[in-house]
Amino acid sequence: MDLIDKFINGIVATISLIAIFFFLQHYRFFKSLISTARTVFKENVTGKVILITGASFGIGEHLAYEYARRGAHVSKIEDCKRFVDATVNHFGHLDHLVTNAGVTPVCLFEDYDDITKGSPAMDINFWGSVYSTYFAHRHLKKSKGNIIVMASSTAWLFAPRMGFYNASKAALVSFYETLRTEFGIQIGITIVSPGLIKTEMTEGKFLSKEGRLEVDREMRDVSFSLKCNIPEREWDVFSSFSDHLVIDCCQFQVSLMPLESAEKCAKAIVDSARHGEKYLTVPSWAQATLLWKVFCLR
Repeated sequence: MDLIDKFINGIVATISLIAIFFFLQHYRFFKSLISTARTVFKENVTGKVILITGASFGIGEHLAYEYARRGAHVSKIEDCKRFVDATVNHFGHLDHLVTNAGVTPVCLFEDYDDITKGSPAMDINFWGSVYSTYFAHRHLKKSKGNIIVMASSTAWLFAPRMGFYNASKAALVSFYETLRTEFGIQIGITIVSPGLIKTEMTEGKFLSKEGRLEVDREMRDVSFSLKCNIPEREWDVFSSFSDHLVIDCCQFQVSLMPLESAEKCAKAIVDSARHGEKYLTVPSWAQATLLWKVFCLR
C-alpha cells in the first residue's frame, strides 16, 4: 500500500506539472475570450429584484445605492426566511441575493473568558449566509439569478486576534465553491474578497471578548497591522525597550495602508456580478497577498 501511495503521489505531481506547462497558455487565451465576452454582454439589472443582507451601513449600504442607481428594486430586510418570503411576495421574483451581513470578533483565543462569545462570527457571517441562500435558492433557480458572497481576504491572510472572523470567511469560500459545483449554471455565484475597505470595521468597530460591539481604534491598529514582522508572543520583549515602540510602529504602518472607499467597492461588486465573474478581490492589489500565503512559508 505504501508503494502504491508513493507511485500515485509521484505520478499525480508529474502529470500536473506537464498539464500546466502544455495547457496554461491555452487556458489564459480562453479566459481572455470569456472576459471580453462578459464585458460586452453584461447583465442589465434594471427592474431586477436584489436582496441584500446587512445593508444598513458600509459596503452593504453602498451596494443598495449602486443597484438602485442602475434601476434595480432593492430589499434590505434582516431575517432569513421572512425577508426572502417578503421580497418574493412583494416583487414576485428574486434575481440577486447579496449575503453581506457580518460581525468581527477581535480577541486572542486564549484571552476569552467565555469562548461562546466568539460564536456570532459563525452564526451571522457563515450561517446567516447559508440560511439566506437556502431559502432563496429555489427562487434564484427560476430567475437564473446570482448570489454575491461577501467573503474576505482574511480567508487566506490570517490576522491574529481575528480567528473566528477568519474562519467564518474561509468557511464561506469553501461552502460556496461547493455550491457552485452543485448548482452548475442554474445560479451564478460571485465570491467577493474585500481587503482594507473604509467601513465601520476599519474604523475600529469590533465585537469584544465580552460579546459587545465596541469601537476600539487601538485594537484596530494592532489587528490590521503587519506588526512590524514581530511575532505577537515577542511583543513584551520589545515593549521593555519602549512602552510605545510596538504600537507606534503598528499605527505608522496602518496609516500608510490605502483604504478603498465603500462606494468604489460597491461599484466594483455590482459590475463584477453583472459580468458574471466568479471572483472579485477589492482593491485588486490585495490579490497579491494570496502569494504571501503560497510562497512565504514559515
